[in-house]
Amino acid sequence: MLLTRKQTEFYLTDLETPIGKAVNLAIAALVLISSGIFVAQTYNLPGDIRLQLDVVDKIILIIFAVEYILRLWSAENKINYIFSFYAIIDLLAILPFFIGLVDISFIRLLRWFRILRLIRFIDKKFLFSNLSTADSIISIRILFTLFAIIFVYSGLIYQVEHPVNPQVYGTFLDAFYFSVVTMTTVGFGDVTPISELGRLLTVLMILTGVTLIPWQVGDLIKGLVKTANQVQTSCLGCGLAFHDKDADFCKRCGAKLP
Repeated sequence: MLLTRKQTEFYLTDLETPIGKAVNLAIAALVLISSGIFVAQTYNLPGDIRLQLDVVDKIILIIFAVEYILRLWSAENKINYIFSFYAIIDLLAILPFFIGLVDISFIRLLRWFRILRLIRFIDKKFLFSNLSTADSIISIRILFTLFAIIFVYSGLIYQVEHPVNPQVYGTFLDAFYFSVVTMTTVGFGDVTPISELGRLLTVLMILTGVTLIPWQVGDLIKGLVKTANQVQTSCLGCGLAFHDKDADFCKRCGAKLP
């Protein structure tokens, strides 16, 4: 039986039903596998293994393309979906496959944005369902944001620097090492970009980290200050665990607090 548009949209966004969990868990796994393939391809691998990785990579790209088409087909407002944050990330993930047919080498840079697709699952507490507080989710998001910035820019810097400086940027790990010491302000100076585009990407990486990390840390501090004025009093109606010290009624459902 074919799924309707509403059913398709439901299962692509649902994280509660077994089918929805299976679909989204498979998508998350494919994101991690495809990112791992990209890292592995920066190393000197035997020809047969590299060929197998290429085949798996193309299959994953096709699956991502089908997923994007299904999300677009099932969306009620297609224009809003196309220009939404997650849709743009999804499009960046599959764009190299289609434009690659025209042999535009620089478009390969876009493939490193696939890891950002996992933001969807963090926001919905899918990968970290045991975290019940907003502060915990913000903390995980901060760590993921830092990792995503380093991972994405490491891939971009490797793609740019490897052709012109292969001895220094021989593998993805070299670029990752450079990104980590740069973002942590250690700056040993033993690995540095020599191309203008590589230096520009380094500046953008630093500016991205300086912009996003403090913003999310600010949300965490606000949450900590807010919870500091609360006490643990479980509501018998909705189960909300924390309320203001002088509260007599639940702020969520309005029930009388014990």
